Amino acid sequence: MIKRLWYGLRDPLRLWLAPERMRAEGTTPDYRFSLANERTFLAWIRTALALVAGGLAVDQFLTGLRPGPRAAIAVVLLAGGALCAVRAVNHWLRTERAMRRGDDLPLSRFPVLLALGTAVAALVVVAGVLLGELGR
Repeated sequence: MIKRLWYGLRDPLRLWLAPERMRAEGTTPDYRFSLANERTFLAWIRTALALVAGGLAVDQFLTGLRPGPRAAIAVVLLAGGALCAVRAVNHWLRTERAMRRGDDLPLSRFPVLLALGTAVAALVVVAGVLLGELGR
């Protein structure tokens, strides 16, 4: 099982660490499509940075919340930012590979999961702020 997992991760990791190997994958697509793929990558990175900033802001500035819930919200946002950054690289790689091979572009559930997770975190913060205000 671990050997199969390693072999499944080995090729993508090689491409993550040495993107010039991507040139061996099919033919070079129109540069406009590659640049659009990079812009999408940068949008995901901006989202990851926003989640990290949100996690730090919750931890540092929502001092009215009890430490446990505040830390939990901050950790969820920080973990979401880390996942989003890793997903950005993975999505860029899969999309670039599909364009070079002439395959369909990869589908992903990650945007829905990210949106739902962000909405839940926001609702928890709102509830915590309202309950914190009512308890004073």
